[in-house]
Amino acid sequence: MTGVAVLGCTGSIGNTTMQVIDGLRQQDGAEAWTVPVLTAGRRVDELIALARRWQPQLVCVTDEEAAHRVRRELGEATRVVSGSDGLCLAASESDVDIVVNGLVGAVGLLPTLTALAAGLPVAMANKEPLVMAGGLVLSAARAHGGRILPVDSEPSAMWQCLNGERQQDVSRYLLTASGGAFRDRPRAELASVTPQEALHHPTWRMGPKITVDSATLMNKGFEVIEAGWLFGVGVDQVDVVIHRESIVHSMVEFVDGSVIAHMGRTDMAIPIQYALTHPSRKAATLSPLDIAQLGALHFSAPDLAEYPGLALCYEVGREGGTLPAALNAANEVAVASFLEGGIGFLDIHEVNRLVVDDWETVPAADVDTILDVDRRARQRARQAADSRRAA
Repeated sequence: MTGVAVLGCTGSIGNTTMQVIDGLRQQDGAEAWTVPVLTAGRRVDELIALARRWQPQLVCVTDEEAAHRVRRELGEATRVVSGSDGLCLAASESDVDIVVNGLVGAVGLLPTLTALAAGLPVAMANKEPLVMAGGLVLSAARAHGGRILPVDSEPSAMWQCLNGERQQDVSRYLLTASGGAFRDRPRAELASVTPQEALHHPTWRMGPKITVDSATLMNKGFEVIEAGWLFGVGVDQVDVVIHRESIVHSMVEFVDGSVIAHMGRTDMAIPIQYALTHPSRKAATLSPLDIAQLGALHFSAPDLAEYPGLALCYEVGREGGTLPAALNAANEVAVASFLEGGIGFLDIHEVNRLVVDDWETVPAADVDTILDVDRRARQRARQAADSRRAA
């Protein structure tokens, strides 16, 4: 029996995870896969419906007011907790065998560290903890026997390409990127684009924040930093390639000139299921990829003038310390402001650039340092966003 804690169960990753577990139960029997923990943010009705179906032992919601309602609806059989402390309890519940972190943003840091400290594997779709505090996350895993299993499609693909290979034989790590919603429009035309336009991703269906990050290529830049931590390399050994079809998810080039590529459909069920069943593979309900019908695949180098956010991520990744945490915080604030209609699309980069330029980085020594950086960088980013809103 495998008990799965699903953090962020009502989001894009969470919903897909529940579907994957459903499929695994159909193959292995209902008793083989359980969901003892569910957590959610604002979508309380969806959480209650999932809890009634899956009968978890523990449920966590963002705030205590919502928790009161969930307690009334679910009764005494389910323990209901709230807030950051509740998330950490959820990530280390006794009947959990693996944690799926489908949270969005910095909120995922503490539960990730808690799960790793409990010696649990974490299927990681939430890249921000590694961006903010990759050294601390990996140290927690090493110290307590936990493990990070990549769920982001591109880092997962890279992980699979490296299976059985020696790190010293790798010359380059290549992450693919679709180019996002505005890949066919020059940057000069993007000042007045709307959030609705930014949310029309050409190949993937994802949550709003990551979809905007795909349009700016900040998502890919953060994946560069994430891959650096996951695979123990500098960011300059990780290249980004624009690949419009999103069929090849990552590639690894070796010192002998050979390249291994991972291909698959644009469906997060594939990396989620692989993380849950690793090192085994299970049959999926997806129709197989028809290679013959693909016709052609296209690759090109990203134009950093069109995607300055990607260049900024490389710059920040090289600098290290607390600068990645500051950039992540700034970007969360800037994207939220854009989605609310407060600033323009191009202002996202301007806010990020301003916070990075103003920041004095120090070593990312401990969690308290990272959380303080996150708080202060958000405050500075809000000021920057407000000034652009007023302008």
